[in-house]
Amino acid sequence: MSLPLSIPLWLPAAAAFLGLFLPGALSRVLTIVGAAGTFAWTIWAIADFDRGVGKLQDLTDEVWIKQLGIHYKLGIDGLNLALIGLAAFLFLVCIVWAAMKEWDHAPQFFFFLGLAESAVLGALMAQDLALFVLFFDLMLLPFLFLAGIWGPEATRVPAIIKLFIYTLVGSLLMLAAAIATGVLAANNAGTDLSFAFSDLARTAPALGKGTQEWIFLCFAAAFWVKMPAFPVHGWMPDGYRNMPLPVLAVFSAVLSKVAAYGFLRAVLPLFPDAAAHFQDLMLVLALGSILYGSAMAFTTSESRLVLGYSSVAQLGFITLGVFSLSADGANGAILQAVNHGLVVAPAFVIVAYLAERAGGSEDLRDMGGIAFRAPVLAALFLIVVLANLAMPGSSNFVGEFLILLGVFHSKLVIAAIAFVGVGMAAVYSLRLFIRAMHNRVGPEVESREINFREGLVLVPLVGVILFFAVYPQLALHKGQRTITESVVPAAVATGDPALATRPAETQVIR
Repeated sequence: MSLPLSIPLWLPAAAAFLGLFLPGALSRVLTIVGAAGTFAWTIWAIADFDRGVGKLQDLTDEVWIKQLGIHYKLGIDGLNLALIGLAAFLFLVCIVWAAMKEWDHAPQFFFFLGLAESAVLGALMAQDLALFVLFFDLMLLPFLFLAGIWGPEATRVPAIIKLFIYTLVGSLLMLAAAIATGVLAANNAGTDLSFAFSDLARTAPALGKGTQEWIFLCFAAAFWVKMPAFPVHGWMPDGYRNMPLPVLAVFSAVLSKVAAYGFLRAVLPLFPDAAAHFQDLMLVLALGSILYGSAMAFTTSESRLVLGYSSVAQLGFITLGVFSLSADGANGAILQAVNHGLVVAPAFVIVAYLAERAGGSEDLRDMGGIAFRAPVLAALFLIVVLANLAMPGSSNFVGEFLILLGVFHSKLVIAAIAFVGVGMAAVYSLRLFIRAMHNRVGPEVESREINFREGLVLVPLVGVILFFAVYPQLALHKGQRTITESVVPAAVATGDPALATRPAETQVIR
């Protein structure tokens, strides 16, 4: 008997809420228990998932607001399964990491972390457009508090104001687009108002091309800001500087993937004509993110921003895969979303460990010279770096290969330029490792090996990177059918049937 999805969805927030009424140490333990319970469920869900079933599994569908056609509809399929597993795993590890530190107002800190996990899982599980928008906006709220209360006192307020303004504009555009989608689709089809994706999949693609195009642009702007991606990434440097590192690790590794997922869940299936029309624009913007993010990553000495700008570049690759409008590209995009999350989270953990050894400084100029004095830490860091630059033999290589293969078949010139980003990734990744671990010893560097507490956080993360290097099929095979179906309507709308691996009429309405 399957577990109702509401239980693993709300368990982290519920456990963290109860922790508000307990002393600091117990609040940490209870939040860890809630996150661990959800992670245990994800392991069972992945193992039990039947990739041959062409419909949602573990479905929860209740009418929430009847007059507005909003359903409390949750489900898992191949499109969200791997990302749900990623979110549950990384939240658990980062909560454990945070529990090893002392925080002012610790119960409130862990409550916001638990609420953030439930909001992210809700956005991934939601099968109703209005519910998706609600969770998509809710998942940012805890991070505003986490940065605004526990960030550096001198700079945290301007940083969260900038983050709030950027994301508020995107959220308002997405809300307007979602309402217009439901209302216009129902009026056009002569049906009752409904925001369920299964209903919109039948009615929204029939909207006029002009209507689809302005709705598409509103959704794209919201997702583009949240990633973040060039040129609407202005909140990223200050936002990254002002989040506590355990918070920043999960923010960078998970939240941006929900935006990329939104394109495949909501945009391509519902607005195929607009997706085909704006394909070139989205590919050029994605290419801009790759080149700009890569260039900035190897010109800054702030370790946080090296990882931040590298994330901008990697999300450019993910967007390339989505808007290749091909099965290979879309499958590579989801795999790369998982890969990037698994790589950037341990990278932030290592930055924290190196800063502790460098007198608290996170600047690369203050690090260095401990590779031979801390060989285990250096070896773990090297695995993360080689995965980040997509070394052949790593899961990241498989993801980037599929993305570039998909783009190659649809837009050869874009693919050729994107290969430059692969080379640039090697530059900024190796520069990060060499400056942090080799060269001269920093002026205040304390050379010491990784200890048990540090290894308890870092080793599982690196272990999963190695597992996916050996068996990336876990993410590919489970989601291949559903991911392919999500791009078929847009691929057919391009007029190039070679992009679609199966005709549009075989798409399964979930």
